[in-house]
Amino acid sequence: MATSLKSLSLYSDKNLLDMSQKKFGIVVSEWNDQVTESLFTAAVETLLKHGVKKDNIFRKNVPGSFELTLGAQWLAEIKEIDAVICLGCVIQGETRHFDFICDAVAHGITHVGLKYNKPVIFGVLTPNTLQQALDRAGGKHGNKGDEAAITAIKMLGF
Repeated sequence: MATSLKSLSLYSDKNLLDMSQKKFGIVVSEWNDQVTESLFTAAVETLLKHGVKKDNIFRKNVPGSFELTLGAQWLAEIKEIDAVICLGCVIQGETRHFDFICDAVAHGITHVGLKYNKPVIFGVLTPNTLQQALDRAGGKHGNKGDEAAITAIKMLGF
C-alpha cells in the first residue's frame, strides 16, 4: 500500500507561488464526518500556512461522497474560485456499493476539473476500514487533507 510507505502530510514546498489572492472552495462530505472533519481541518491549516487568506476559503457540505461531484461543479462555476478541493471518505463494506461510489466520484471530480479548466482535487479516502481512514486523517500516515490542499496550490502554480 503506497501510503504505508509515506506520510500524506510530507511534501515539498519549493517553488510555490503567492497564494494570497487565490480563492479555494472546499466541498466536504458529511458521511464519515469523524474522518472528513479532520481532512477539512488539515486542508485549511495547509492553505493558511501557504498564504491563503481565511476569507478566501469557502466551505460547502454535501451529504455523502457521491454528492461531492455536483458540489464541486457548483463551486467551480463561480469564476472567482481558483481551485476546488473535494474531501470525503468511502469505507469498503460488504457490497459492491463501494466500487460504484468510488468510481463515480473519481470520474466525476476529474470531469468537473476538465469542464471548468481549473484544479478540482480528489481528497477522498477509499480505505477498507475505519481505522485505515483514521490513519490517513491525522493518524500514523499523516493527513490526506494536507495532501489535497498542497496539490491544489501546486496545480495553481502549474
